[in-house]
Amino acid sequence: MVPTVRRRSHRVHWRRSLASGAVTAVLVAGLGAVATAPAQALAGPVRADDGARITAEKKIASREVDVTIDSPALGKSVKTRILLPANWTRSAAATWPVLYAYHGGQDNYTSWTRNTDIEAWAAKYNVIVVMPEGDNGSYTDWYNYGKGGTPKWETFHTAEVRQLMERNYHAGALRAAIGNSSGGAGAMSYAARHPGLFKYAASLSGILSMRSIGMPAMLMFTNAGNGQDPFAIWGIPWADDANWAAHDPYTLAPKLRGTGLFFSAGTSGRPGPGDPDVAPWDIGLLSEIAVGANNKDFKKRLDELKIPYTAHIYGDGRHNWPAWVREAGSIWPTLMKSIGAKKA
Repeated sequence: MVPTVRRRSHRVHWRRSLASGAVTAVLVAGLGAVATAPAQALAGPVRADDGARITAEKKIASREVDVTIDSPALGKSVKTRILLPANWTRSAAATWPVLYAYHGGQDNYTSWTRNTDIEAWAAKYNVIVVMPEGDNGSYTDWYNYGKGGTPKWETFHTAEVRQLMERNYHAGALRAAIGNSSGGAGAMSYAARHPGLFKYAASLSGILSMRSIGMPAMLMFTNAGNGQDPFAIWGIPWADDANWAAHDPYTLAPKLRGTGLFFSAGTSGRPGPGDPDVAPWDIGLLSEIAVGANNKDFKKRLDELKIPYTAHIYGDGRHNWPAWVREAGSIWPTLMKSIGAKKA
C-alpha cells in the first residue's frame, strides 16, 4: 500500500458464588507464561463507576479470553474478547498499552479474530487488544426521540469497557482504536468526542461525514435492515440535526487535532484482490463507492483545517474483509508505535 501522507493465553475464568448477594470470583489458573502459578482467591472483579461488572471469564486460546459484562449502559449482558500479551500476569503492578478494535454492522465481538490474523499481529507486541461487542454497529448512546436511555453504546465502550479493562486487566492510559465499516466511524467519532482518549484512531471504510448528501438515508436504510428503528439512533436527520452533528466526525474534525489519524476506502466500485467475483450492482461494491466519496469529503475537511493524517483512498475494493485485512496489517506498526507497544 502506498498511502498519501499529510504532514505532519493461559486459562482464566471466574467462578461465581452468591453469598449474601456478593459475587466472589476465584482465579482458577494462570495465563500463558504464568500457567503454572498457584491458584489465587481474589476479592472479585472491580466494577466500573456505574456498576458495570464482569460476571464470567472464559479461556478461548492460550492468551485469549472472553468476558461477559453486565452493563447498565446497555441494560443487558454482552461479551468482549481480550488478547493478552505473553508477559501479562494478573498480579502485575505494571500496565500495558491497549488497542480497541471495533467491528462493523451485522457482526459481533468475534469479528476481528474470525476474519483477520489479529492474534498473530498482537503476539508480536506487548499490547492488550480489546474487542468489545458493538451490536449492529450503532456506536452512539441512542437518542430515542430525545428521551435518551438504553442502549448507550458509547458509554459502554468509552466508560464501562475501558474502566473494566483498566481495573481488572492492567490496561493502561496509552490507547489506540481501529474499526471497520461502522466500527471505523465509531473509532473516529469516539476520538473526536473524547479528545485525548486515543493516541491514534484508524477507520477502514467507515462513514466519516454522516451528514453528506445521501449519507443519512444510507445509514437509516442500513439500520432499518438490521431490524432497528433508524430514527431512534441519532434522531430524525432534518429535525434532530444538532444531534447528528454532535456525532459526525466531519463536523467534529477540529477536535481530532493532536490525535494520529488513518482512514482508507475504495472508490471504483470494482472488486479488489481477494474479493469475490460479484456483479457490478453488488451492494458491497455500490456501498464502497459511497464510502469512498465520503472519505474524500473528510480528507478535504482535514486539509482545510490543516490537521495531519494518513489516508489511503484506493481504487478497487469491495466493502469487505479482504481490503480491511490489508489496510489493518499495513497500519498496525503505526498503531503500536503510537501507544508505545514494544516488540515482544
